[in-house]
Amino acid sequence: MKLQCDVEVVNRMLPTFGMKSRGKGVRAVLSIGKHLDKTSQRGNVYLMICTAKDRTGSKYKLKDNIEKFFTWFVEEGKATVRLKEPAVDISLSKADANSLKNFLSAARLADRGSEASSLPLSTLTPVRARDVEQPKKKMTIVSKKDYPLTCNFPYSLEQLQVSYCKLSRIDTRMLSLKALRKLDLSNNHIKKLPATIGDLGCLSELILHSNHLETFSEALCLSTLQQTLQLLDLSQNRLQSLPAQFCQLRELVNLKLDENKLISLPFHLGRLAKLRFLSAAHNQLAALPGNFRKLKLENLDLFGNPFVQPNPLDDTMRLAFPVPLQELASRAVANLRIPYGPDLIPTHLCRDLELAKLCDCGRFCVSFYIKTCVSMNLHQVSHTVVLVDDMGGTDAPVQQYFCSLTCYSEFLDNSIQRGIR
Repeated sequence: MKLQCDVEVVNRMLPTFGMKSRGKGVRAVLSIGKHLDKTSQRGNVYLMICTAKDRTGSKYKLKDNIEKFFTWFVEEGKATVRLKEPAVDISLSKADANSLKNFLSAARLADRGSEASSLPLSTLTPVRARDVEQPKKKMTIVSKKDYPLTCNFPYSLEQLQVSYCKLSRIDTRMLSLKALRKLDLSNNHIKKLPATIGDLGCLSELILHSNHLETFSEALCLSTLQQTLQLLDLSQNRLQSLPAQFCQLRELVNLKLDENKLISLPFHLGRLAKLRFLSAAHNQLAALPGNFRKLKLENLDLFGNPFVQPNPLDDTMRLAFPVPLQELASRAVANLRIPYGPDLIPTHLCRDLELAKLCDCGRFCVSFYIKTCVSMNLHQVSHTVVLVDDMGGTDAPVQQYFCSLTCYSEFLDNSIQRGIR
């Protein structure tokens, strides 16, 4: 049984002499194995600690020699083993939680004098220098010949860049790196993202520009990325749309969507309250979603999109007379903010409600409405705006919805009056 972690061996007699422990662990390999006691000529089970300065290791007898285990923070990879003789506390930290639990179980059995045959023992031999190196936190691979094929990525990685390696899919070994905060897989051939990326509970930056992505799945939008992801770079891919659930990624601060084939942006993009940097240049956007008005950006780049000059009279009529009962009920749920979910109403109705449109009058409509486009100066939502076109403009068309003919007529009357003035 072996364990890699940080270790500090603290002599409990130090305070007696007015001394304090260093309070900092060093990288070590711990082993539990059998060793021949020279004085008694009997084999006993020992704990051996090997560090970079002491690769041959220091041995501590385990049978009837453990006074107490401190395991309050074992889920965080921390524990302390208090020995009777010598009077030391062996403090463990930065260990894999599951491995640490197994190691402590083996130590507990050894302390009770369990038969050696029932223990997962290791050979107590000196370790290699690389086994006691400080854990690696950053790795950059920018060539296919440097890509690891026969060994795993270091479990301790917090930043990983793998570019120009012609990857067609994401290596499952990367998805076990639970400490990963930044994953850069730019300049590869990745076509699809596995939902298990959402299991990377610390991931705050995901960089995927210059790949072959065609979709961004709903599962990723509903994963733990909702709480962690702050930067997402999907530029230079083949995306035509993003799911409505994309706006669940509410921690996003920086979103890059340049040079895709997007014909629209997510309907509720304005729900990304923390978004400060948005670039979606060189796509196929004809208009922006109405919810776009709610954004509060520092920098916005929408250059090179085929925005259509808005005409309030050019409308899409999706009203029925009389308004169907289901539409009236859906509007009531949206306007009164009545809680709903798939446990209360059919899933397709939940999806419709998620895409409820806000009318100019302040009330919602769902599946029946009138839609048109109006012009908006992008400085209303962003401090800095990259010019929309070569003519120096910073205006763009934004979708506008109306729940009734009355609301639409009032809007047209106001537009005409503004035009006269």
